[in-house]
Amino acid sequence: MSRHFTALVNPISGAGVAADRWRELAEIATAAGAQVSVELTRSSEHATEIAAAAAANGDVVVAVGGDGLVLAACAGVVAAGAGVLGIAPAGRGNDLARKLGIPSDPRALANLLITGEPRAIDVLDAGGTIVPGNVYAGLDSVATLRINARRRLPGKLNYRLTPVETFLGWKPPTFTVTVDGETITTLAHMVVVANSGTYGHGLDIVPGAVVDDGLLDVLIVRATKKRHFLRFQSQLGHGSHLQRSDVTRVRGVSASVATDRPIPVGADGEDLGLLPTTVTVRPAALKVLAP
Repeated sequence: MSRHFTALVNPISGAGVAADRWRELAEIATAAGAQVSVELTRSSEHATEIAAAAAANGDVVVAVGGDGLVLAACAGVVAAGAGVLGIAPAGRGNDLARKLGIPSDPRALANLLITGEPRAIDVLDAGGTIVPGNVYAGLDSVATLRINARRRLPGKLNYRLTPVETFLGWKPPTFTVTVDGETITTLAHMVVVANSGTYGHGLDIVPGAVVDDGLLDVLIVRATKKRHFLRFQSQLGHGSHLQRSDVTRVRGVSASVATDRPIPVGADGEDLGLLPTTVTVRPAALKVLAP
C-alpha cells in the first residue's frame, strides 16, 4: 500500500530552501506511487493544527523545516493519537534529525519516507507543550531568544557566537530542580531536561541521552568563574564536560525547574515563556520514520 504524505513546509526555513527541498522529495515519492499534498505553514499553531488533522486521517506528516517545525508537527501527531511523523531537514539546526540519523541525501531520505518502518520514541511534556528534543533554561534559553532574533547570520556562526556574547553579561540565578522527588538547589548557569540531548547546531549537550528509554536526563551546570565556563563550552564537542565537578546529571521520569528570578524556558529552539515549569516523559508517544 502506498503512503499518503501531508508535507508541512516552513516557507522561511533554511533561508527559504524548504520548498525546493520538498519539491525534490515529492517528485521521487510521486514516481514511486505515493500520494502527496503540501501545506505552507503560517505559524507554529497552524502547523500543529494541520498535523493533527492529517495524522488523524492516517497520513504521514512530514515536517519540512528545522527543529521548531518538527516540534509543532510532533505536537499535532501526538495529540491525534495516531499517524506517523517524517522529517525532511531544511532548517538551521536540524538537531533531532541528526540525532535520529535521518539522511540528508534526497534519494536516501525519500527512500526512508516511502519504505521506512516507523519507530516509537519518547517525547517530553513541558507544561502541556510536547517536545521531542530538549527543554532548557538559563544561559541557553536567553541565548536562544537572541539567536532567533538574528536569523540573517549563518546558522553555525549564530549558534556559536551568540551564546558567547550572551555569557559576557550573564549573571547566574539560583535554580531549584526536583527530579522524581529529589531536590537540588544551586546557583547555576543552565539546566537541561533532555530527551535527545542534542541541540545548538550539532552539540551533544547531554551525551548518552536516549530517545526511547522511557527516561528524561537532567543536566545541571553549576555557576563557575567565566574562564571555567568557556572551557566547558569547548568540551561539548566530545562529551568530556560530564566529568566536571560543576556538572550534575540525574535521570528520572519527571522534573520541575524553578529560579529566584524570571528566566525564559526554551525547547528545540522555541520560546516557552518563563520558569517555573514541570517536565514529564511520555514513553513511546510518537511514531517517527527514522533508521
